[in-house]
Amino acid sequence: MDLKILKDMPPWEWPQGTDRMLLGILRDDQRDESDRLLAAELGGDYTVINDELAVALLSIVLNGEESEDLRARAVISLGPALETAYIDEFEDHEDVPISEETFHGIQESLRELYMDTDVPKEVRRRILEGAVRAPQDWHQEAIRDAYSSDDESWRLTAVFGMCYIRGFTAQILEALENENEDIHYQAVCAAGNWEVDAAWSHIASLATTELTDKSLRLAAIEAVANIRPQEAAEILNDLTQSDDEDIVDA
Repeated sequence: MDLKILKDMPPWEWPQGTDRMLLGILRDDQRDESDRLLAAELGGDYTVINDELAVALLSIVLNGEESEDLRARAVISLGPALETAYIDEFEDHEDVPISEETFHGIQESLRELYMDTDVPKEVRRRILEGAVRAPQDWHQEAIRDAYSSDDESWRLTAVFGMCYIRGFTAQILEALENENEDIHYQAVCAAGNWEVDAAWSHIASLATTELTDKSLRLAAIEAVANIRPQEAAEILNDLTQSDDEDIVDA
């Protein structure tokens, strides 16, 4: 089956054997780069990822001869499996798509690679963004260092990480005032995840203002519901009458 057809299909409708097809493409370094990028993206989906695909994605991340784009895409695709394994703690192995051995192997490999400052910046950024989905002790210092950087892309990665790693309330509140739209968006998500009460007024305004960018507004709606559920219900009730189905669903 053509990869582009797969991308346009819901994952639960992918045909049997899709995991093997994606695995073959990832392992074929003679294959067109665009195909391998798309295979890396699709290979992280919960419906197909398994130990073999996870190891193949990790191998790409670790291979300095692969392109930066492919390595970055591969490590991001490992994130959802890492998060699922971290949350479940392997209490029910049927609910986790990768084995515990593979999980810990990926964690250790990503930590070691991140510590290597010779690794290209974009790859290191994506390693941190993927790794924080399953929090470890080293992540807090890595996020703190990234946030203190003068490089705005590193600051974006740091704020993304704050959604998964505790202990950054002051930085989240500061990031809510950042003029960078991507950093602002991630700060809203982080404030909602950690129920940062001091962010309530700012995020409630975003949620109820029609001029707010739609993706930011959806994030704000979710965030206010986490921060002050009862008050959120009162101020968001009118939005159930919106003409926008996405707003109503949120």
